[in-house]
Parts: sequence; structure tokens; C-alpha cells
Amino acid sequence: MAILDIARMGHPILKGRSHEVTNFDDPELHTFIDDMKETMVHAGGVGLAAPQVYVPLRIVIFFVPEGRDGGAAVPMTVMINPVIKPVSDAMAEDWEGCLSVPYLTGVVPRWTQIKYSYQDVDGSLRERSAEGFHARVVQHETDHLDGVLYPMRMIDIATLSFTDAQADDEEEDLEDGESDDETLEHEAETDVPERDAAEPAL
Repeated sequence: MAILDIARMGHPILKGRSHEVTNFDDPELHTFIDDMKETMVHAGGVGLAAPQVYVPLRIVIFFVPEGRDGGAAVPMTVMINPVIKPVSDAMAEDWEGCLSVPYLTGVVPRWTQIKYSYQDVDGSLRERSAEGFHARVVQHETDHLDGVLYPMRMIDIATLSFTDAQADDEEEDLEDGESDDETLEHEAETDVPERDAAEPAL
């Protein structure tokens, strides 16, 4: 296995629609997927799409760690040629990061419940339902296959910030003598969800 280079926002590989996988007997396909897994783990992400490592194919890998969605972990999953359908029009906003948009984070609206289908590594069709963080990860990663990065989904670009900015703001509040209660009050005045700076990138 090998650790692959990750493309950053602005590179042409991240702007186009990726191609469907049709040959599931290609041994290079399995080697590539193994390399994607190693690369994602090495980079500290929870998901990775093939275009992010300079391969324009409709392949996504992801997992949902314990501690998200009430402990409903999802094991490492390989999705090939995925298709997403929302269960309802309900959407929720939350913070997202991305390995292809390093050091930044922003608030992104996503469908809260989805059904999705995909082919696994041997071409078999699989179907799943997802909600919460699980649904968010699947939508985020699948967007990469159509040349969409999360900043393009943001409603309020003012929420786009460096991942360490919140920690800096908290330190400044403490230096200014602002109490925890005052800080919480200021946060409550906005509709922006609280961000956990320690969360891995999608």
C-alpha cells in the first residue's frame, strides 16, 4: 500500500464529474482502494473520494467513528458509483472540514435523512439508510464525485474560518476577563452550531 498525495481546492481534478467504474475485475482497482484507505487514515480523515487523490473515478471510502450519532458507528465502507436520495426535505446545518480544503471549516446545510445505494468492490449492489453525521459524511464525499466542495454548499460564507480560530477567540475572551457564562450567552445569540475543533476532516 502507499500514501497518496491529496489534491487541494482549486486543482482541476476537483472541479469535474468523475467517471463510473465498470471493470470490477481490475486488480489495480483493489490496490487503489487499499491506498485510499491508508491515505485517509494517515491524513486523519473520516472520508475520502477518488478525485481527492487525482483519480477521476466514482469511488468513496468513509467510516463513522464511535462517539458520533449517539455511538452508532459505521465501519469502513467502500462505495463505488454511489447514488443518494433524500428521505425528506428536512435539512440541518453543521460544521464541516475537508482534506482538500486544509485548515478551514464552515457551516454547511445537508439533508438530515437519506437513502443511498452503491456497488461494493466486487460490483454487488448495496443499499443503506442514514441520518445525522452518517448522512452528512456520505453527502460530503459523494459531492466530490461531481466537482462540488463544501464551500460551494455554504449559505453564509461568513462562517468560513480557520480551524484554530475558535480556540484563539476563546483565549482572547479569557484574557479580556469574559466569563464562561458570557461566552455561552454570545454563542446562543447566533444560529451557528457549536464547532468541535478536534473533529477530523471529512
